[in-house]
Amino acid sequence: QQLRQAIEECKQAILALPEHSERQKDAVVRLIHLRLKLQELKDPGEDEPNIRVVLEHRFYKEKSKSVKQMCDKCSTIIWGLIQTWYTCTGCYYRCHSKCLPLVSKPCVRAKVSHQAEYQLSICPESGLDSQDYRCAECRAPISLRGVPSEARQCDYTGLYYCSSCHWNDLAVVPARAIHNWDFEPRKVSRCSMRYLALMVSRPVLKLREINPLLFNYVEELVEIR
Repeated sequence: QQLRQAIEECKQAILALPEHSERQKDAVVRLIHLRLKLQELKDPGEDEPNIRVVLEHRFYKEKSKSVKQMCDKCSTIIWGLIQTWYTCTGCYYRCHSKCLPLVSKPCVRAKVSHQAEYQLSICPESGLDSQDYRCAECRAPISLRGVPSEARQCDYTGLYYCSSCHWNDLAVVPARAIHNWDFEPRKVSRCSMRYLALMVSRPVLKLREINPLLFNYVEELVEIR
């Protein structure tokens, strides 16, 4: 009952606060946490709980016995027949039950919910030295020579990642589409791929403000306008 009351008070606070303000964003994050706590109380407990909440990920225990999935944390196969595994319902991060305590990156769904914006510079590289020769996500040592681990650049963030955090997934990079009308998929990190997948249907790009010259060269855009 106290949780339900706190949720209602949080809703009222969100409506009363200035739109898009930092205080309103903080209140939205608090509301998410309160709702997750309420849901945890409703769900029955088991030896392996059906729901686990880690760094804003909402992990559900999978019933599928498929062996085609890969663990996003340790980059090894999930053997569904003999291993318990979970999927985040927000960003579809998958991992073994044993890997859950090791998850270090927050769910990108939360970022999409209260900070829905794209990186609009094309591959804004700052150099591997600026990352102290460590993976941008897990901080594992990396180098361009592949010793001790290969450094893989994400074309969306411009940052370098280890092979566990960057699987050479391909995605269309918004900045290249906006500035060069280039829709060829490029290699991105796992985190970037999930973020781009969640953002793809959100109307957050004001094209006439970002690159109005495109309307002079792309006939389809003129027709849409």
